Amino acid sequence: MGTGGPTSRRLHRRVRNQRGFTLVELLVVITIIALIMGIVGPRVLNYLTESKAKAAKIQIESFSSALDLFFLDTGRYPNTSEGLTALVRRPGAINAWNGPYLKGGTVPPDPWGNQYVYRSPGQHGTYDILSYGSDGTEGGTGAAQDITSWQR
Repeated sequence: MGTGGPTSRRLHRRVRNQRGFTLVELLVVITIIALIMGIVGPRVLNYLTESKAKAAKIQIESFSSALDLFFLDTGRYPNTSEGLTALVRRPGAINAWNGPYLKGGTVPPDPWGNQYVYRSPGQHGTYDILSYGSDGTEGGTGAAQDITSWQR
């Protein structure tokens, strides 16, 4: 049994006749992919930014509902020093606390990983809740815009 039989020659001929992609074909495909990413990429990032802002608004509304339940049970809202933590852990001298008022037993961070700011009494209402947005600092525009309980 020697090497180079008819089967081996056919296989070798088939492999030799199969050609890979040329450099030009690869460049065309890479260019098309880059164009698609250039068009689709910014839109996807915009949707991601918008969805984080919407998630922060929904969380703030959830905190507002939990604060209303806290108020119904205790007759007052948590003060600034008690903060939103009062929704998951009983503040010192409150006997009528029936919490936790938030699922999970913790106050979740905003969608950018920062803690929400809670003030009571607030400057814009009985209490103020806000997220400083993507930059984590007060003020800002666009994706860095603050999300607040008084602007719905």
